[in-house]
Amino acid sequence: MSKINVGIAGIGLYVPQNKMTAKEISEATKGVWSEEAVKNKLGIIEKSIPGENDGTQEMGALAALDALKNSNISPEDIDVILCMGEEWKEYPLTTSALYIQDKIGAKNAWGIDIQNRCCTTVSAMKMAKDMLIADDEINTIMIVGGYRNGDLVDFEDKNMSMMYNLSAGGGAIILQKNYDKNLLLASHIIADGSLSRDAGVEIGGTVNPITEENLLEAYKSLKLMNPKHMKDRLNEVSLPNWFTCIDKSLEKSGMTREDIDYLAILHFKKSMHDYMINELGLKEDQTIYLSSYGHMGQVDQILSLKLALDEGKVKDGSVVLMIAAGIGYVWAANVIQWGERK
Repeated sequence: MSKINVGIAGIGLYVPQNKMTAKEISEATKGVWSEEAVKNKLGIIEKSIPGENDGTQEMGALAALDALKNSNISPEDIDVILCMGEEWKEYPLTTSALYIQDKIGAKNAWGIDIQNRCCTTVSAMKMAKDMLIADDEINTIMIVGGYRNGDLVDFEDKNMSMMYNLSAGGGAIILQKNYDKNLLLASHIIADGSLSRDAGVEIGGTVNPITEENLLEAYKSLKLMNPKHMKDRLNEVSLPNWFTCIDKSLEKSGMTREDIDYLAILHFKKSMHDYMINELGLKEDQTIYLSSYGHMGQVDQILSLKLALDEGKVKDGSVVLMIAAGIGYVWAANVIQWGERK
């Protein structure tokens, strides 16, 4: 009996039409960041922002429909929906996976919401692969969700410049057992819980409930709650952890850095992007810098892969490395062999 493989059977996106430009970001910081600095240092030409109907769950559902349209998968074929969409959504304490299940007609699927911040898609892909291998009754899993955490950013908070790029959108990726192409190979994930409360929404939970006095502040209270510890700890462990994830996922896939054809990388400041490309021995055309989209959180890897396919940067035989990091803190990488199974 041949070993079970798991492949990508569909990819979907939803990107809002509304944009916020570098000039508008500069103005939102009251000129602390110039338009040129926003472009050249933060690497943001413009970013997508939500329109009136672009709720987190709704954008996930639209991405799910796009994935179905771009595949040979019927909604009834989906066995599980793993929703990686964010907790900032239309209605707290509703289950996004089940909203999406209903919207797309996946009547045979069960669903669950999972959260690893901006690492969630890569983490969910590992979970989905493990589920597909372990459970004979599961053959098709959709990973899907929306993101609009940029709503919560205070542009006048100088500590938050690393999150000025937060944008909005939805993404979906369908994994299928024994698909025999676009194979998801190995993954590796590292977490550091000492950073678990260094960043987050400060007001609105049980510790700091929303009151009449803090109402306006609450809606812009995504903050670095312990900026010094976060900066010091990330300087110490972030890059080593990331490169460990990269090298371990490649090693477990029987590959090395020299085998990478395309890097699906999240959006962050340009200097860090360039450093990562250089350290991995890649050329600029082996990735896409998402300067016209911003950082859609955990949607970035799906966005990058879809753009690369559309532009011909990923084709049959390409080895794709997906990397992600999420506040909390989590680092992750996986390897995908695009095209027919060898």
